[in-house]
Amino acid sequence: MKILHIDKNHPLMLAQLAAQGFENHEDYTSTKAEIEAKIANYDGIIIRSRFPIDKAFLNKATQLKFIGRVGAGLENIDVAYAESKGIELIAAPEGNRNAVGEHALGMLLSLLNKFKKANNEIRNGKWLREENRGWELDGKTVGIIGYGNMGKSFAKKLRGFDCQVICYDILPNKGDENARQVTLVDFFRQADVVSLHTPQTPQTAGMINEAFINSFAKSFWFLNTARGKSVITDDLVRALQSGKVLGAGLDVLEYEKASFEDFFSDKQMPEAFKYLLQADNVILTPHIAGWTLESKEKLAQTIVDKIINFSH
Repeated sequence: MKILHIDKNHPLMLAQLAAQGFENHEDYTSTKAEIEAKIANYDGIIIRSRFPIDKAFLNKATQLKFIGRVGAGLENIDVAYAESKGIELIAAPEGNRNAVGEHALGMLLSLLNKFKKANNEIRNGKWLREENRGWELDGKTVGIIGYGNMGKSFAKKLRGFDCQVICYDILPNKGDENARQVTLVDFFRQADVVSLHTPQTPQTAGMINEAFINSFAKSFWFLNTARGKSVITDDLVRALQSGKVLGAGLDVLEYEKASFEDFFSDKQMPEAFKYLLQADNVILTPHIAGWTLESKEKLAQTIVDKIINFSH
């Protein structure tokens, strides 16, 4: 079987697939149109997020048997159309779930203890103790929305703290020894911390909006290590300004696109984003929650194992 790799990954992937008899071809620079022109020659393709795998692409991929996506989500693939053509879709949420869980915990502890504010003040010659008195996680109720691989990983990391962990999921019977599943009504009533771990779907697009935020009985801290388009940033900023949201840790942003580098020009920077950049109680990271040295290897290994299992 011939596999086309269009994104670079951990070298173990090429080595192990070759050892299993697969023929690896690498093309990390051609345009989508150039890849489309030759994709009919391949049985499999390995991608991260270089370009979308849409109907036009899939119509050219007449021999394609599988798509390996080195990551957790499949939103850059037309899943329904690929499945209608009998193409196996292989993702690797197991590969970076530990990294995401640790990142979410790091963000939460940083927010509660005002690390960003205190660090910036010291760098500017201010030594303010009372103004940086924080909160303890013990005794709080942490609410997890979406209790799959990532949500479960975060809940597991919270076991060392004397806090309550609840989860809300659209599927029943998802709770386990680390999180008690509750109704959305109870979730709104109990949560002190809200951590989002849902995939990008039509149902999750814009779900964190003004009405959703105002449904909570208490002010809360908010974490998003899932997908940026699940949050209406303007609504989140208004909640931060009013105190309904006490602080936010955002690894992903509504504005994300294939190239984020040119986004930092004042001409096109939204006012809400300007607020996030200067807020003491907002921590931003560039979509790296699942992006560790260890997860790079684990993601690749997971995809390799699944490809081998699929082909045998």
